[in-house]
Amino acid sequence: MTSLKQNQHLNYDEKKMKKLMSNRESARRSRKKKQQQLDELRVQINQLKDENKVMMRKIDGVTGAFVAVNSENNVMRAQLTDLADRLRLLNNVLYVAQEVSGLVMDIPEVPDTLMEPWQLPCPVQPVTALDIDMF
Repeated sequence: MTSLKQNQHLNYDEKKMKKLMSNRESARRSRKKKQQQLDELRVQINQLKDENKVMMRKIDGVTGAFVAVNSENNVMRAQLTDLADRLRLLNNVLYVAQEVSGLVMDIPEVPDTLMEPWQLPCPVQPVTALDIDMF
């Protein structure tokens, strides 16, 4: 009987050891898998950081271009206002000349281009050297 108990006890210990070894191996595989996932996430983080840097450079470039175009647009709006004022003054001079001379002149109305400059009612005409001397 003693040998039977010892044999059972050995079988029980063997099974317990096998189970313990199996659990240890499973835990090792699990740790290894988690480490691989962590390594992959670190690689992905680095890739995303690089992509982010590229995108930030692009955003900076577009923002710089926007600022430049917006600044140029503001200058052109100011020039438009100035030129429209000059044209109104010149038209006033023509109205006075028309009244004094009695001649009928074709004096076009100054369009209100300040609100919607893209809807000019008259065609764009080139500026000649003679027009520049007038100013």
